Amino acid sequence: MLKAIAHELMAQLSIAEDSRIVVGVSGGPDSLALLHLLHSLNQRSGWHLKLHIAHLNHQLRADEAEADAAFVQGVADDYSLPCTIDRRDIKALSKPTSAGEEEVGRHERYAFFERVCLKSGAKIVAVGHHADDNAETILHRILRGTGLRGLAGIPANRPLHYGSEIRLVRPLLRLTRKAICEYLNDAGVAYREDKSNDSNEPMRNRIRNLILPQVENNVNPQVREALTRLGEQAQWLEEYLSETVQRTFETLVIARTDQELILNGEAVARKSRIVQTELVRLAYRSFGLGEQNLSFVNLVAAVDLIDDPGSGKQVQLPGGMVFEKRYKQLVFSFPSDEPREAISPEIAVHVPGKTMLPIRRLAIECAIEDVVEADIRHLREKAGPLEEYVDFEAVRLPLVVRPRRSGERFFPLGAPGSKKLSDFLTDAKVEPLARQQVAVLCDHLGPIWIIGHRIDERVKITTLTRRVLHLQARPIESIQPK
Repeated sequence: MLKAIAHELMAQLSIAEDSRIVVGVSGGPDSLALLHLLHSLNQRSGWHLKLHIAHLNHQLRADEAEADAAFVQGVADDYSLPCTIDRRDIKALSKPTSAGEEEVGRHERYAFFERVCLKSGAKIVAVGHHADDNAETILHRILRGTGLRGLAGIPANRPLHYGSEIRLVRPLLRLTRKAICEYLNDAGVAYREDKSNDSNEPMRNRIRNLILPQVENNVNPQVREALTRLGEQAQWLEEYLSETVQRTFETLVIARTDQELILNGEAVARKSRIVQTELVRLAYRSFGLGEQNLSFVNLVAAVDLIDDPGSGKQVQLPGGMVFEKRYKQLVFSFPSDEPREAISPEIAVHVPGKTMLPIRRLAIECAIEDVVEADIRHLREKAGPLEEYVDFEAVRLPLVVRPRRSGERFFPLGAPGSKKLSDFLTDAKVEPLARQQVAVLCDHLGPIWIIGHRIDERVKITTLTRRVLHLQARPIESIQPK
């Protein structure tokens, strides 16, 4: 099995032998098998993977969940690996939303993985999904009425979220649950059992415990293999469509602002309906919106509008987006009374040095300074809306200043988790016109300072910080020539 996973890592997932990887470990058999295999590649095969264990306690099973967290920490200690354990009250977080605990838990788990990656410098998150998980997912989607893309099942390799440079990989996706358990037993690896899996709620558990066993016993003993083969072929089609549509999309854009995207309607209308559907999906995602709420009904309504010879008609899409046909143009927009401002080009920031932002009448000054632990408290007290100190070692150069983007998220300093930038500015009672003028200082990984408001948690200074990046934003009128 070790040779098989090594081949999967290198050939299919493009993972180098010295990659830095965050491993999601729940304490169950799947994640323990993944961790043991990756650790064994270092111990027995001469690899140099830099592994970091990440465990999120969803606080849904009280003492049992705490025992899982303690077990994972013990495994990390045994393997002499760094480990980050965090807790999120999923039940409380899901109450004010229409999303279920499973969906909220997945969102919080991936946000946690992202935070661990940013702090550890990893660009890869590995999780333990296997072939049985994939078969269950495909059947679940079929029963719910999935489109063609849903048949592709669980991808083995994808961005952690849209636009992210962090990859989520699943090295065990071709292995069955039975093979994984046999491996663990042969290797003498202990693991935890989640008793909630024995319940027939939610629907996913009923598929695992009732429906698939019934089909295996009475219809097709190889149903799991059949479902995964279907998923693999659907994945091939999805990859082809994605590559084709991505190339096509860039040629169709007429104009773009932070609230509006205009496509060449005549050119889109000449495409097949499947390509039109994927173009609508890509346009929707380009605003940073997750497509999980974009239903087949939404897509059909949008494609019907493309073929409609009339003008001025609209289709409402999830997330407040409106899709409209204006004569020969197709317009995706967020209706608002706020003025719309075209996205200006990114402005490269000199580090160290001074950068002028003439449109905003600001100048950004950056300086790199050495500090000792005793300086940290003073720097925190000195920081203000237009002056900040960040950990230079946590910053991934180069730096740019740009406008905020629709759907963009960051992790406000001191907050419990990531937040939409628009929601942060609304909660901070920033006036609508001022929200449009906000400047965002970004490094290679994303926002590090919403200028005049807050820095991102991942670049904050700590008692371990030894080099700071001193940031100052000054009105141009106040800068005297030297």
